[in-house]
Amino acid sequence: MKFGKEFVCQMVSEWQEAYMDYDHLKTFLKEIQCIKQRNKQAAAATEPESLTRALTLYRAYSGLIIQRHEHNNPMMMMTSSPSMKDIESSIVVNSVNRNGSHSYETTFLMATTENGGEYEQEFFNRLDNELNKVDRFYRFKVPEVMEEAETLSKQMDALIAFRIKALALQEALFDSMSSDDDDDDPLDVLDHVELHNTLGTPYSVIRSFVNSTEQQKQVTFNRDTLKIVETKLKRAFIQFYHKIGLLKSYSFLNILAFSKIMKKYDKIASRSELTCYMNMVDNTYIGSSDELTKLMERVEVAFIKHFSNSNRRKGMNILRPKAKKEAHIISFFTGGNEIMSVQFSFILTCDKLSLSTNFAGIFCGCTVALTLALVLIIRARHLLNKEGHNQYMETMFPLYSFFAFIFLHIVMYAGNIYYWRRYRINYSFIFGFKQGTALGYMDVLLVSFGVAVLALSSVLMNLDMEMDPKTNDYKALTELLPLGLVLLVIVIVICPLNILYRRSRFFVLYCLFHCICAPLYKVAFQDFFLADQLTSQVQAFRSLEFYICYYGWGDYKLRQNTCNTNDVYDTFYIIVAVIPYWWRFLQCIRRMYEEKDRTQGYNAVRYFMTIVAISTRSAYSLYTGIGWKIIAGITSAIAAIYCIYWDLVVDWGLLQRHSKNRWLRDKLLVPCKTVYFAAMVLNVLLRFAWLQTVLHLKLDFVHQETVITIFASLEIIRRGIWNFFRLENEHLNNVGKYRAFKSVPLPFKYYEHEDGDE
Repeated sequence: MKFGKEFVCQMVSEWQEAYMDYDHLKTFLKEIQCIKQRNKQAAAATEPESLTRALTLYRAYSGLIIQRHEHNNPMMMMTSSPSMKDIESSIVVNSVNRNGSHSYETTFLMATTENGGEYEQEFFNRLDNELNKVDRFYRFKVPEVMEEAETLSKQMDALIAFRIKALALQEALFDSMSSDDDDDDPLDVLDHVELHNTLGTPYSVIRSFVNSTEQQKQVTFNRDTLKIVETKLKRAFIQFYHKIGLLKSYSFLNILAFSKIMKKYDKIASRSELTCYMNMVDNTYIGSSDELTKLMERVEVAFIKHFSNSNRRKGMNILRPKAKKEAHIISFFTGGNEIMSVQFSFILTCDKLSLSTNFAGIFCGCTVALTLALVLIIRARHLLNKEGHNQYMETMFPLYSFFAFIFLHIVMYAGNIYYWRRYRINYSFIFGFKQGTALGYMDVLLVSFGVAVLALSSVLMNLDMEMDPKTNDYKALTELLPLGLVLLVIVIVICPLNILYRRSRFFVLYCLFHCICAPLYKVAFQDFFLADQLTSQVQAFRSLEFYICYYGWGDYKLRQNTCNTNDVYDTFYIIVAVIPYWWRFLQCIRRMYEEKDRTQGYNAVRYFMTIVAISTRSAYSLYTGIGWKIIAGITSAIAAIYCIYWDLVVDWGLLQRHSKNRWLRDKLLVPCKTVYFAAMVLNVLLRFAWLQTVLHLKLDFVHQETVITIFASLEIIRRGIWNFFRLENEHLNNVGKYRAFKSVPLPFKYYEHEDGDE
């Protein structure tokens, strides 16, 4: 891989603008090369032919003489080399201080005497600008890291004192320890700290409302609290170490980039300015500072001593970033049949493709084959004309459509991952995935096609449109297939065994639990992002409700139920539709209270309006009537307009009048601007898909359940489009603030201001 591509791959995405613009300088050097070639050709064209030939012969002859002497007489080569080429530098590098800002300037001494010299001077001007930019960023970041190191040092002092006191109390030795003057000092720090309550759990939230402020300051010195404190501080040390590593990598990569670009310049301009310029780079702050190296060593020593029981190997394994491991979904077969093992080993090595890619392709082919088989069977057996067709669509179709919604949503998410990676959107950091655990798009496609294969296989085994003439009912085993399939998916999702992407499954369950418990948990990006996904799965929630009603109170052997005529079912039909919106409403309230952000209050109003709109539309679909129709139309229109504005302006950051890209935003990751306008138009159209409910859109050639499924799928597609631009905007906000790390809550809170009062 060429250095330019490697340089881009190694960049911290959020710091990309702070790196040296290697491609820009490389392009400018190519322009200089073209100019020099044109000048050389023009000079050669004006020289007399005889003189050109003579010079050529002279140069060739001279070269042979020098080469002969060099080979035959080493002593002559050593003495004559200084006289042959004693080249002086053509540049002068100065360090200047303007308006309190330290910068570097390079002067090209031959700018006026050499043809094309002004372009070389422009190259050095641009090179200096890049050096000054890189150096300023590094000067800005290093003190920030040192300040954080000082904060962690204070946290460690408090932890050590906490350990001494907690363990002493546990062993009933605190009185004897406190009498020793040597042990008083480390414990004094506890008089100036309190446990930092981040309201991160339901218990901490409830306790913050029940207990008074003075009671909250009381610290319980026991092993359980000590373990919590150690876990928080350990996580803070790991992230801090990672931050130092990335900043050191930033320094190394940029210095290497300056070396590479100067080598290219020397080659194109036939000069030897690399040493001179790199000497200046080495004397800059980014080239000469060793603060981070020393700090990294101190962090390693402290972490190994206090968090890994002085076991260096164990401590460094925790501190160092771990490379992403290949996802192996065949751990079921570990220690199994040798032939099976050989087959899977062959698949693993074949064409150097990952297992996920191979199995995703297999399941995709199976999905296509099963879909084709389903279509052919329906047409060959004329199932659409059978008497039990309507009954099948009203009972079995809603059960299987649940899997269609899940499949479509996962496929859209796989597409999101593909384009996030293509346009270098750091989705792994935004979602807070642990290093090496983020799934690739092929992994996600594997899951989606696996679900599709299971669902389609179940459908093919349960295509009976008529009862068994002998028993006058349907086969119980095949009728239970949808329920069995749902239970199987649930079991796989919650399975504690280390198979089938356990980390990712548990991550989703962890976020889902936070959504359910809103507003008792601190709201992170991944929590409200998942809740937003669930708002687009209203019909899937209703399908689950139908599962409970159909198999709990219906006669599934006869495909009969009274769900649609049951008042309790109708009530929950409305409730389940607004549950995900209610979660988002509570999350916004929590963020407004915690972050003191008025914008979250406006967002809460948006979700509340959507709850009202969905409730009135659901009521209208159940009870009809002109009154419900008017109310549903008005509330839905207001909510849709509000949501459209929020999607485009707040979530996507578009529709900016004074942007460099008219009606978009200043920074765009997708080169084609038409994509953004097309996405905005499509979002508006799909936001008004609710009109189908109000207008009672019916198609004679399509069953009503199919119409409902189609419009529910359109909302899932809209959400998939929304996902890409939402994360793009979030990523650009992180880039604008050079935010490459999430804040880690520290266990202790100092209140040193009380010292002054004393």
